[in-house]
Amino acid sequence: MRTYLFRVVVEPDGDRWHAYCPVLDEIGGATWGYTREEALKNIREVVEMIVGELIEDGEPIPEASEKEVQIFSEPRAMVTA
Repeated sequence: MRTYLFRVVVEPDGDRWHAYCPVLDEIGGATWGYTREEALKNIREVVEMIVGELIEDGEPIPEASEKEVQIFSEPRAMVTA
C-alpha cells in the first residue's frame, strides 16, 4: 500500500472556487465549490475517486515531480488548516 500526496490548486472563479489537481486534470481531476472549503472537499473526493478507479482498472497512478506528487510507502495523515 502507498500513500499519495497530490498538489491541488484552488482559485476564485467568479462567484465560485475552481479546484484541480494538475497531475490528474486530463483525466477529470477538477471540480468547483461555492466556497474555498467546499472546493477543497470536492477535489479531495474527486482525487480519491480517480485513484480508486485507476487501481480497480489496473491502471498506473500518474507520477510526476515531487512538487506535484509525493509517494510514501507508509500511511500518512494530512491536515490543511
